[in-house]
Amino acid sequence: MANRNVRLALWSGTNFTGRRIVFRRGGVAVRDLGAFRFNNILSSFRLNNVVQSAQVTLVLFSQTNFRGSFRVFRGSQSVANLGSFNFNNVTSSFVLVGRRLTNEEIARIQSTGTPPRDVLVIRQ
Repeated sequence: MANRNVRLALWSGTNFTGRRIVFRRGGVAVRDLGAFRFNNILSSFRLNNVVQSAQVTLVLFSQTNFRGSFRVFRGSQSVANLGSFNFNNVTSSFVLVGRRLTNEEIARIQSTGTPPRDVLVIRQ
């Protein structure tokens, strides 16, 4: 149920410009952004839980299948330039959930390549 209130918009350009992909239901894990022709071009995003703003987590991974280096964003927020996090044009996969993932849960996702059970998994 918590995932129903999650929104994510991804942009290929900084400052919310360029190509955009929007996820309106949340609770999604994309194994390979190449499925959307969006691999290694993510530059900015808006993340929101419309009911409980603190209850959302986005984990961006540098490699497909939730591998490689990663950046974690918890709580509703807008990031105009992922370069500020040394992650511009780097993202190849991500996990989005309508709750706060713990560091242990994120480490498990990365080590096993398996997202939480309550999310839709998109493969290429």
